[in-house]
Amino acid sequence: MHTSSNNSAIKHISSAKLKTIRRRLSGLYGVEQADALLERFYLMIGRYGIGVQANRKTQELTQRDTMLITYADMVSKEGEQPLSTLREFCTARLKGAFSTVHILPFYPWTSDDGFSVVDYRKVDQRYGSWEDVSKFAEEFDLMFDLVLNHCSSKSPWFKEWVSGVEPGRNYIMEGDKKADLSTVVRPRATPLLTPYQTRGGARLVWTTFSADQVDLDWTSPDLLFEFLDIILYYISIGCRILRLDAVAFLWKKIGTNCLHLPETHQVIKLIRNFLEVVAPEVVILTETNVPHEENISYFGKGDEAHAVYQFSLPPLLLHGLLRGTASKLTNWAANLAPPPKGCHFLNFTASHDGIGMRPLEGILPQDEILDLAEEIRNKGGFVSMRKMEDGSESPYELNSTYLSALADPENEKLGQARFLCSQAVALSMKGIPAVYFHSLSGTPNNLAGVKETGQNRTINRKKWDLAELEDLLDDEKSLSADIFAWYTRTLRCRASCPAFHPDAPQKVLDLGSSVFALERKSVDGTLTVLCLFNFTPQDLKLQSMESLHLNFPDGKARDLIGGGEVEWGDGCLSLRPFQALWLSSN
Repeated sequence: MHTSSNNSAIKHISSAKLKTIRRRLSGLYGVEQADALLERFYLMIGRYGIGVQANRKTQELTQRDTMLITYADMVSKEGEQPLSTLREFCTARLKGAFSTVHILPFYPWTSDDGFSVVDYRKVDQRYGSWEDVSKFAEEFDLMFDLVLNHCSSKSPWFKEWVSGVEPGRNYIMEGDKKADLSTVVRPRATPLLTPYQTRGGARLVWTTFSADQVDLDWTSPDLLFEFLDIILYYISIGCRILRLDAVAFLWKKIGTNCLHLPETHQVIKLIRNFLEVVAPEVVILTETNVPHEENISYFGKGDEAHAVYQFSLPPLLLHGLLRGTASKLTNWAANLAPPPKGCHFLNFTASHDGIGMRPLEGILPQDEILDLAEEIRNKGGFVSMRKMEDGSESPYELNSTYLSALADPENEKLGQARFLCSQAVALSMKGIPAVYFHSLSGTPNNLAGVKETGQNRTINRKKWDLAELEDLLDDEKSLSADIFAWYTRTLRCRASCPAFHPDAPQKVLDLGSSVFALERKSVDGTLTVLCLFNFTPQDLKLQSMESLHLNFPDGKARDLIGGGEVEWGDGCLSLRPFQALWLSSN
């Protein structure tokens, strides 16, 4: 049942959709609560005055959809709010290259560079205000983080739990030292349970990631509606993509591994159903740094996440380029099952986090994973570990900028070519590209920052003074200027090429261990782009390539990356060390 005052808000919601939402609420919180919770759903929509319309459609993604990953204060200028400075930088230098900006958590926080949120409805005053965020949304589509697994131990919710006050008293996940938690999968080597003093005495709290990041109790329907309310607020500000951070750990059940539980998937599907009603143009992206088959489970049957990170790509690409072989990458990509219709991979090489190693499980043998970790250590990077069930530790992520990971200490230009080759691969593959700011600016390892914070991830989280960065980008002799110019030029070219549409077909070609090759074809079949990447530090000559002869019978093509024409009149195509080519039929 529902009140007449809400009829205008829900009259365009199909009965099938309402039945689905009720079924999910019933499965999560019990049949006896389903009707009351559905009534809360109606009231929430009515309170926000959401204009639910039958003809609202999802927004189609195209080849122009490319994402920049950045902190709110990635660039700063004295006397300006960092969000304003970042917007001005992006508007001046990146329009046409990126359609979307992922501003990492800009809410008040206490640790983990933003991912220990104090208040989800506020902008940290160090960064600016909601007005600054809204102005950003006038220039770019925006992605916001929704940190669902945990909040800060300094948050109002946690303080309410300590004091036994509603609603926070129901929001925090308590632990029991007598419970058998030996099968719980951990992303960290820190204690799972942390003791805290409350008004009712000492209690244990789940702390999956750190003692300051206290886990939330999703068995409380009040918490669900708290987050649905937050989502509506974000949409009103201009959020187009909702990133569900660390969502795989969301639901806990003693006796299980507490990872990817059915209830977790139901929560995401419920959020998807909610958005289909109030804002179908908003995209859900799940962040689950786990082995590939587990990761893609978040597509559901096309009814869960719209997009998932392609987590296997960064470490596999790194491995191949450092070892000078494309064999593993070619085999993996050739056997990559396409996402369900309407779903996409988010292709990236680097982010604010480290390079995850779990997604290599089942792709590379353990000794090669350990060798790769050791090479990153030898290059000045770090390796963060996770605790295994038997008490041992295994590499969880590599901490390094992607540029430093691929650098050649004896030949800077060769290292630069290897890095740009890696970026071109990620931009070529079917899906939506995402580029971390420090890949765009060609930033080396921030070892001074690690020394200051004691945190491995700081190595890839340098914050730029605007004048310093612009001096580098305007210096034609600097490595940063070279990389930035290559990136913006290549992204703008990609945005105008329909062969890179997210739905455009992809064919992986096996041209031997030295070359990674893709064929992308526009959805209407009128344009083909052959993507070729030399994975070795030697010159290569490619002969008798069927794809070349079929698509380019005249023995020449336009290289979209280099901007010139490539010819192979003798039937032999040459590739420089680590060269990337996008050969276009038009």
